[in-house]
Parts: sequence; structure tokens; C-alpha cells
Amino acid sequence: MVANSESDMLSFDHKEGEQAVIRGRFAPTPSGLMHVGNIWAALLAWLQTRSAGGQFVLRMEDIDKPRCRPALAQQALDDLRWLGLNWDEGPDIGGPYGPYTQSERGAMYEEALRKLQQSGRLYPCFCSRAELLAVASAPHGLSEEGPVYNGTCRCLTAEEQEQRRANKEPSLRFQINDDQAVAFIDGAAGFKAFAPGAGGDFVIRRADGIISYQLAVVVDDAAMKITDVLRGYDLLDSTPRQLMLYEALGLPAPRFAHVPLLMGEDGKRLAKRHGDTSIAGLRAAGVSAERIIGWLAHIAGQQPTFNPLSARELAAGFNLDRVPKEPIVIDEASMRRLFGS
Repeated sequence: MVANSESDMLSFDHKEGEQAVIRGRFAPTPSGLMHVGNIWAALLAWLQTRSAGGQFVLRMEDIDKPRCRPALAQQALDDLRWLGLNWDEGPDIGGPYGPYTQSERGAMYEEALRKLQQSGRLYPCFCSRAELLAVASAPHGLSEEGPVYNGTCRCLTAEEQEQRRANKEPSLRFQINDDQAVAFIDGAAGFKAFAPGAGGDFVIRRADGIISYQLAVVVDDAAMKITDVLRGYDLLDSTPRQLMLYEALGLPAPRFAHVPLLMGEDGKRLAKRHGDTSIAGLRAAGVSAERIIGWLAHIAGQQPTFNPLSARELAAGFNLDRVPKEPIVIDEASMRRLFGS
């Protein structure tokens, strides 16, 4: 991680040979069944790592306990194993940087919060959900992250904070540098730059005590020595916030690659509305693991024609540059090909 010498730009670059061993990861949230959209990202992340002879880590992101279920976490492990996407470290087999389940890593997140608090980067926010929704017409600095926070609670005095704390438990917000832009080179999407103040100050611990995805993923990826993060394009707008946290915590940032999403013909992300594309459902319907992998590989530009094959067979020839740059529409003909009909 190298910061630009110009004070108004936080840029991230990586020199060849910084770490000899490539470490990639897949980190599902067990709040629903794994489906082809999840496996699309998992397969590409796995191929990127295995093609470089690297180590692949599986982490279960169940930090939001009310939404997550242990049975779904187990189902995710079963689905991935059935598909041939193995891992070197994970919640079921352990490893040197465990635990590999976020709900068991609370002490690490609290330590990061203490460090940010001591450096003056956090402040309590007492805004209600209704108050935040009231500013929804504000400009969106980060399209997936909601409206820019207007800083209502940033300048409260200690006395004002105590008065409000008597009536409401606050969330904690990370105070960004309003004059600092963020830039990085994305392995799939190319050069990306975000304007100063994009997205505004953001929550890293909710009022109910739940640690935000933004903080947890930064702490986890750094602690697990992840060098390469490949994930869906929907998370691209989270990246500048995570890079700010890496910089504030003095942690090395990984390389990022954000791949396009699988979309239905209605222009929306592939989901239940487009039919049952869960791995469990496909398996029950008699679709083989090799058929799913081959179907995704063809969509990803890794083979010119559709042929069922294993993930291991794909690894040696994987090329991230061949993955499409635009969202991929899965039409009826493509779905029939998957099901073999």
C-alpha cells in the first residue's frame, strides 16, 4: 500500500513481489441459499488463486447474526465442496489465522474500534433511521451505499453527546477526510477514482452493537493476510471506504478485482424471481457440478463453447482479462442450457 505524496489523494499501488504467495478468499453470508450468482464470484476468485498456485481461504461472514443461520452456513460448505471449490483454510478445517467465522472474531473488531477511537476518527451518531431517510434526496456519493451523510452529529460537543445518549444509544461513524480523494487500479474494472468526501462519514458499528461489514472485512482480510480480493461489481463502491479504513488502521490493503454481475432479462440481479438457481435446487434437479462449472466458465469467457468440466480443469488456463466487463444477462436460452433442456 503506497499513499500518494499529494495530501488530497489517497492512492493504492502494489509492487510485484510484495508477497510471493497469493492468498485469495470467498466470504459468503449465510442468510440464504447459495445460488449461481454467488458461485459466479466464488469460482472466479478460486480460479484466480489456484491459477497462481495460491492459497484459498473460506470465511463465513455471519456478523449480522439476526439474518444468518448455522444451517445455511453448513449448506454453503456442502455446496462449495460438491462443486469442487476446495479451500486451504476455513471454518470447518481451521488454519493459522482463525477463527474463520466472523461471529467468533468480536475481540479483533473491538480492538480496531479502540484504535480508531484513540486516533480521533470515530464519533457517536444519534440520528434515527427516519432522520437519515429524510435526507435521501441528497446526492449519492457511492451508489450502493445510500445518500451522503450530512454530518449532523459530527460536531456535537461532549455535553450534547451526553444529553442525547440519555435518550438513544448511538451508532459509531468513521470520520473521513473531506479533502481526500481515493484512487486504485481494479484488476477487472481498471483505474477507479472517487472524489473527496464521496459517501460521507459512514457507520462502522450500529446502535445495536453489530459491527459493520466495512470494518469487519478490513480487519479479517488483513489478519488473514489476503492479498487478492475478487468479488462482484456491486461491492466496488464499498472499496474506497475500506481503503480509508486500511489506511487509518495502518494495515496493508489487498489488490481488488470487481467482476460484473449476472442479471436477468429484466435488468435486475439474478435472483429467485428468475427461477430456482440455488445450488441445492440445481443439484436436486439432477444438474451436475461439472455442468454448472462449465456453464459459468463459458459465460466468463474461459472456454469458447459450453462443455461440462471441473473447476480443477479450468485453473491452469484461467485469464481474468477474458471475463466480460459489462453485466451479463442470463436469458431463457442460457438457462435452458444450464438445465440441459
